[in-house]
Amino acid sequence: MQVSIETTSGLERRLTVGVPAERIESEINNRLQKAAGSVRLAGFRPGKVPMKVMRQRFGAGVRQEVVGEVMSQSFQEAVMQEQLRPAGQPSIEPRNLEAGKDLEYIATFEVFPEVEIVEMKDFEVEKPIAEVTEEDVDNIINVFRKQQGSWEVVERAAAEGDKVNIDYIGTRDGEEFEGGSASGSDLELGSGRMIPGFEDGIAGMKAGEEKTLQLSFPEEYHKEELKGAAVEFKVTLNSVSELVPAELDEKLFAQYGVDEGGLEVFRDEVKQNMSRELKNAVQGKMKQQVMDAVAAAHESLEVPRALIDREVGALRQQMFQQFGGAGGQNLDLESLLPDEMFRENAERRVRLGLVLAELVSKFALSVDAAKVRETIEEMASTYQDPEEVINWYYSNQEQLAAVESRVLEDQMVEKLLESAHIVEKQCSYQEALAQGQSDA
Repeated sequence: MQVSIETTSGLERRLTVGVPAERIESEINNRLQKAAGSVRLAGFRPGKVPMKVMRQRFGAGVRQEVVGEVMSQSFQEAVMQEQLRPAGQPSIEPRNLEAGKDLEYIATFEVFPEVEIVEMKDFEVEKPIAEVTEEDVDNIINVFRKQQGSWEVVERAAAEGDKVNIDYIGTRDGEEFEGGSASGSDLELGSGRMIPGFEDGIAGMKAGEEKTLQLSFPEEYHKEELKGAAVEFKVTLNSVSELVPAELDEKLFAQYGVDEGGLEVFRDEVKQNMSRELKNAVQGKMKQQVMDAVAAAHESLEVPRALIDREVGALRQQMFQQFGGAGGQNLDLESLLPDEMFRENAERRVRLGLVLAELVSKFALSVDAAKVRETIEEMASTYQDPEEVINWYYSNQEQLAAVESRVLEDQMVEKLLESAHIVEKQCSYQEALAQGQSDA
């Protein structure tokens, strides 16, 4: 087999591969002879079909099959011979497929880049310093009480946080417009569900009152015909309801997994969960800063387009699923969610992935089984039967591999933090949590 290699541009390589005709013809003959032993053709006894007839009837199809397989096999042999690491599938251009002559084709593809690690020292990482106070616990418990609360009708003016039941008719230039009217619609004031000014206009109204609101749709509204349009809404308020938080009792505690021990155990359980969230938020904040520093230090690393395209597809599908996408829908996702939406993030993720893999190799890191167990136990502790969850992770290879990958990444971050300049910043529990979420 003859192989020549050419660097066309950056990471792109072009292989010209020549395969002796004998290799093709030998395989074709072997397959035809094997098939002749079982094929049935009118006028011939089973197993007695002449090779000439086999070639006439089946030769073209068998040849096409063999040529395809030989090109695939010889490409793998060629890249191993030349010590190349293809990133993605090659584009194959046949040069000579004529029977009886050497097979020749050109394979164009990208290779993985050689990653040179940039030494990182004294890069700054901010570490939030916070604690869970009793006031923080009270605030979260109040949130729980509201979540399990009930709405009760009241005889007073509507205010932010209330739920109102309304009828409304929207008009533009005196004419009703599509989607602008409803009857018996519930609306929580302050939810931001309606266009600016609508909910504020209802505040202060009482049951039975009517009011006309002079409003304008936002310029960036999703319906083209209503962008920036001046409209009127005639609103009738039917009822006002206020949220009555649930009682702090055994029923509420049970809703959040505490069946025994009363308020003291419930508060302790809530505080433990909050402490766990705080720890994860601080770690997440620091990890993201390390990742940003790594990405910035290796910004000049060229990455294969094939890997970027693959990552774009993964990000597109991920967003589709997040917004309720369902399988079986015949949608053109590339038009709905074009590549440009994801390309910058995809390129960063691919570059970061290549660098992180090289860093793991440089530091000679391997997955710490004890940390994997600790991570799984921590995740399982939030469930009613932690042992069942732990067993599920260890019996599910895909989920276990995901945890191992995360742990290995965390080990690498810990290693890089040894060379970082840590700046501690005092903040509240809520501020630390918000920082961890914004950097996630």
